[in-house]
Amino acid sequence: MSSKLPINLDDLLRQRKVESDRIEYKAGWNPDPIIRTICAFANDFENLGGGYIVIGQNCDSTGIPIFPPDGLTDNQLDKIQQELLGFCHQIQPAYFPNLSIEEYEGVSLIVLWVPGGENRPYKAPKEVTSRRKDHKYYIRRYSSTIEARGDDERELIALTANVPYDDRYHHTAKVEDLSPQLMTEFLHQVDSDLDGKTTEFTAETLGRRLNVIGGPDEAIMPKNVGLLFFNEHPGQFFPATQIDVVWFPEGAGGDRFDEKTFEGPLAHITRDALSYIQTNYLKQTVIKHGDRAEAERFWNFPYAAVEEAIVNAVYHRSYEEREPIEIRITKEDLVVLSFPGPDRSIRMPDLQLGRAVSRRYRNRRIGEFLKELDLTEGRSTGISKILKVMEENGSGKPEFETDDDRTYFLVRLPIHPNEIITPKVDEKTSVKTSVKTSVRILELMRENKNITIIEIAEAIGRTTRAIEMQIAKLKEKGAIERKGPDMGGYWEVSEKTKK
Repeated sequence: MSSKLPINLDDLLRQRKVESDRIEYKAGWNPDPIIRTICAFANDFENLGGGYIVIGQNCDSTGIPIFPPDGLTDNQLDKIQQELLGFCHQIQPAYFPNLSIEEYEGVSLIVLWVPGGENRPYKAPKEVTSRRKDHKYYIRRYSSTIEARGDDERELIALTANVPYDDRYHHTAKVEDLSPQLMTEFLHQVDSDLDGKTTEFTAETLGRRLNVIGGPDEAIMPKNVGLLFFNEHPGQFFPATQIDVVWFPEGAGGDRFDEKTFEGPLAHITRDALSYIQTNYLKQTVIKHGDRAEAERFWNFPYAAVEEAIVNAVYHRSYEEREPIEIRITKEDLVVLSFPGPDRSIRMPDLQLGRAVSRRYRNRRIGEFLKELDLTEGRSTGISKILKVMEENGSGKPEFETDDDRTYFLVRLPIHPNEIITPKVDEKTSVKTSVKTSVRILELMRENKNITIIEIAEAIGRTTRAIEMQIAKLKEKGAIERKGPDMGGYWEVSEKTKK
């Protein structure tokens, strides 16, 4: 049987890409606890993306796998598959994990991939082998499967049909909107055991293997996460799926700025934006001292901190909101702004100290893919890593900001106190870009005084945020004035600008 896993088996067994509390090892076939754990992973109480159960892999008392694994005999493989099908029918509603028989170090293993279910909450019999079926709700708490009781049970029931946005079906898209090339590229990058075998797969087969499509055969639909990662232009489905990098040579309040927009699949724009910032705005300084051999080295902005701030924004932003991720760079700081803010379960004092742990994740599948691509380390580690890296670099303390309504999240990285930023971009181009945009805005407003900011942005090919900044500057100079209400008003261009 060919592998059905989207992740490299060795990485899975050795917990390189998946947290230990999302993996359970079973030396043999013990259906009662296994069915309870399938139920718990399917309920996905923390919105982490479910988990994996490896049967035939022995472990020690702390849950650490022992190598080489014991494995399973051919008779056991047949028995487990037959019994598993019947026992999964006893889960309410019925739930069937993805089963793959894997060869590892000369033995056979069964790996059950259990994504978060679409019909939660799920119940499972306390003992599937007992005649009396006492169904209970089960969830994962750290690395254990426990019965959901009290507040946990009430919260789980409240999650009914509340599937995270990235794991929902996109009803207006088709399987053909997923790129086999991008899916194949991903499997190669994560060193999946499917790599090299994808030429024989259709887009539908690849989509099912990656769990980015679903539904009955007569009405197959891609999931949002599939379109975000494996469509060349996800912005057509999720407006403002982009990263804007804006450089302010005179500071955020200055008249000049240069903007570069990154659009495309999430993994691509994340890497491209990071590469662009690293090339143009990050600089290492080396100071030699006469009284000692070691030179002092520091960065204006340490790359690891910038990477964490940007990847966190990609992971945690809402793709239902028409707001891009914005990275503002000045000679004083680098700011990453995304929408909305952190979950209300996170206290800001804890966030500032790097101790915040979310109870609920907005995008369970996006985080899973980013981790497999080595773009993020896992849950709730980004803030603490930013704090650590900035301190090690000798930089000032980063700032994390949101409002009471959690409508936005801002990460500010101050520049190293002994450094100034000298970007490699052409500042003459920055001035020309700003002036050219202003002139075009005035032309459009003269042609149509009722034109909206969105229409201006589409006509010029800039983001709405860039247009808003330019309009604010034009207002300050008295070049334009807004007459009437926001809805139904119009623009009045000063006569001075027509000369």
